[in-house]
Amino acid sequence: MATDIVAAVPVVAEVAVKNPEMQKKNRIQRYMQQHNEVELSALGMAITTVVTIAEILKNNGLATEKKVLTSTVGMKDETKGRLIQKARIEIVLRKTEKFDRVMAAPTSAAPEAAAENKDEKETAAA
Repeated sequence: MATDIVAAVPVVAEVAVKNPEMQKKNRIQRYMQQHNEVELSALGMAITTVVTIAEILKNNGLATEKKVLTSTVGMKDETKGRLIQKARIEIVLRKTEKFDRVMAAPTSAAPEAAAENKDEKETAAA
């Protein structure tokens, strides 16, 4: 199955899952409803945003981490005219088994799903 890439940086405002004024399902969640996986990638300073998005999805019980790749990419610095190395990250997330149940639940159910997800992790670690 080919993994489609979803540009993460433009959806930063949509991904703040805890914002009550925001629509119930953001762009990444809607994408995950149609596909089993989503790949988030970023360069340089946008890496923290992608990591935050991935953590929100995982902590809310919507996704599990399938793969994380880091690398560097050579790019031309427009101001100095020389080649520079930029950090790059790719995070592939897989939809959880309870994804549909969490998405169908009222908005207040997200913290409950996160607590259930935390309990499962603690049980598995024990």
